[in-house]
Amino acid sequence: MTMAALLSSDTTKETQWGRVLICGGTDWPKLGRKERGGRGEGNPEAPDLLEPHILRSLSNVKITSIHASCCSCHFIALDIDGAAWMFGRNAPCALGVAGADFVSENTPRRVLATELGAKAGAKFVHAACGRSNALLVDSEGNVWSAGANNLGQCGHPVTPQITAFKCIDGPYMDGERQRVVKAGAGITFSIVLTGSGKIFSFGSGEKGQLGNGRTGEHITTGNKTAYDIETEPVPVKGLDDKTIVDIVCGAQHSVAIDTQGVVYVWGYNGYCRLGLGNQQDALIPKVVPQFAGPNDMTMGAHIVAGPTTQLSLTSSVCTGWPESGKTAEKGRLDRLIPHSVTSKTLCGPSLEFEANFTQAVCPRGCKISRASCGGVTHFALTSEEDGSVMTVAYGQNAANGELGLGPDEPKSATKPTKHQPLSEIHVFSLAAGQHTTLFLAKPDEKFSELPRHPDLDAPDLCLVCNKDNGDDDPALECDKCDHPYHLGCLDPPLQAIPEGEWFCPKCTDEMEALASSASKSSKTKSAANDNKTGMKRKAPSATENATKRKK
Repeated sequence: MTMAALLSSDTTKETQWGRVLICGGTDWPKLGRKERGGRGEGNPEAPDLLEPHILRSLSNVKITSIHASCCSCHFIALDIDGAAWMFGRNAPCALGVAGADFVSENTPRRVLATELGAKAGAKFVHAACGRSNALLVDSEGNVWSAGANNLGQCGHPVTPQITAFKCIDGPYMDGERQRVVKAGAGITFSIVLTGSGKIFSFGSGEKGQLGNGRTGEHITTGNKTAYDIETEPVPVKGLDDKTIVDIVCGAQHSVAIDTQGVVYVWGYNGYCRLGLGNQQDALIPKVVPQFAGPNDMTMGAHIVAGPTTQLSLTSSVCTGWPESGKTAEKGRLDRLIPHSVTSKTLCGPSLEFEANFTQAVCPRGCKISRASCGGVTHFALTSEEDGSVMTVAYGQNAANGELGLGPDEPKSATKPTKHQPLSEIHVFSLAAGQHTTLFLAKPDEKFSELPRHPDLDAPDLCLVCNKDNGDDDPALECDKCDHPYHLGCLDPPLQAIPEGEWFCPKCTDEMEALASSASKSSKTKSAANDNKTGMKRKAPSATENATKRKK
């Protein structure tokens, strides 16, 4: 398949939209830090969500993709109109907001490409989260970055931080600027993929993450060791004759896959995370032997990276899940990921690491469609026997409920576990962060039964007439804010409870105002160029699939 065809296929997939679910920690300034205090576990203002909740703030926004990384405590969601919604830890300005430690998930920051200075009509098409920085890719092929830049990981001259999203100059090849389509980020470095299938990197070269053949180790003042820093995108070496179609970053390593399904790795190789059979850092991309072809069993289809792991999914291998009611045989590897390049059998630091790939085996085969790795978590999407989606999760030391297995279940799971709270929920995308997890799911009746975050005390009486007319005239609750309205009190009145999701006039007006603002912003930007030369509860617009509840 050609690069153009693959990108076209990607674009087609991105047109599907869903609702955002969240579980895990919401104490953004304190997550993962020893002294928790303030907002934190046990504090109702910043609870650890032990099961997936519908995120009210985005419940009437059509989200097409969600983005995080195993080393980040912030998230980016892109909607169907190309706007970016961002929340989580902001230090140091990872979300482009100066003077704030975090952006609440209950009031995410909404950013349009045109607001940053992009061409009129430009939309965000991809995003990446590093430990303390973020990258946004627009439809014109530009990359915008913000956050920590002490090692050039934002693609700008070294400075402690980039306080507002700023366009990266480049990448360039043969003097011509290249169009970027995807981005990835780790702790101290970032990479971008161009439409022509080439990879560029910037940031610290300490562990070979830049893939340029060197670390640049040298001694500086005070007898300190330092490494090369690239503040502008530089080409990753050794892939000149390859067309890369996808990239992902772990904390200190990178993974790429080409049009043929060959998987390449480079960077830090501690715990054998690169799957090359040794623990030597790779300074330039190396082919993973188990994914070098020539048949489907030995070609990759999807790549995922964790902090000390790498997962590669084939397009045809079936792996799976124990038969219902049965216990895995002793010694059997019941891993849901078909092939894994792993530091520790995909779970945690207490387990023995493996230098090569491990293939999962189990009584009943099933095919993995998507996976994601968080700080200590692993998620996969596969199929039930009836063809519905099954979400599977596992991971040790998940202290904040990021597995989301339920308030009465253990927070950790050392073996792949069917995610019961998401049973019958059609999840189609995953974004596992360091201590928090997002799911993207299609709204339906089962979806509407999930709890919502935050929990609200909605009024019991109709907001218009302030009465309770009993069962003969039940009130219709807004799928975002929970506010009740009698059908006859609405303007215009409704004759029957509508099918799907429904949003009250206030929530509908808020979304229409945002859309109008975006349209005006785009027109203003276009004119300038010519002169030079949600409330609560769930789902998108008031006229789409939403779930109604009678009061």
